[in-house]
Amino acid sequence: MKSTLVAALLVAATGAAMAGPTCTAPKETWKKEADFQAELKQQGYEIKTFKVTKGNCYEIYGKDKAGKKVEIYFDPATGKALESK
Repeated sequence: MKSTLVAALLVAATGAAMAGPTCTAPKETWKKEADFQAELKQQGYEIKTFKVTKGNCYEIYGKDKAGKKVEIYFDPATGKALESK
């Protein structure tokens, strides 16, 4: 019983650690996805995947202008980078 509880807590902690940030801006204030992607491309990013996360942030997977792989979360209203992995 005790080992099951410990295992469940470890799984929960791992899931929380892997989760990205949460964005709370109202959707009507968000930058349009296509416009935001165009801004990132102008900054030199190569976008492989663009999505809206469960936490309502924009997230990209791709490469920066130096060709380095990136995973970055952005505030959809301001476009500010919040977290990168």
